[in-house]
Amino acid sequence: MSFQAYIDNIRAKTGQGPEDFKKLAEQKGFLENGKLKPTVKAGEIVKWLKEDFGSGHGHSMAIYAVFKEVKQTIAVNGETKFTDKNNIQSKKKAGI
Repeated sequence: MSFQAYIDNIRAKTGQGPEDFKKLAEQKGFLENGKLKPTVKAGEIVKWLKEDFGSGHGHSMAIYAVFKEVKQTIAVNGETKFTDKNNIQSKKKAGI
């Protein structure tokens, strides 16, 4: 399953997307100013999402990847999609 498929499935199941989860994570104390606190571990995020939303491990790790900023949003034909942060940086360096 692609990363985007995980995000799409999470949205379909919970009605919430990554930005919604970022707001909730900030309220829970996992994020500060939109950034993952350095002391927060993946297991904490996985546990929270499993308990509160019934998310599986893979889906929870997809949200964690967004929090960790491993994945970044890009606009594609008016829709928000995700790509690897390193992929975006490589394209910028190449002038693409």
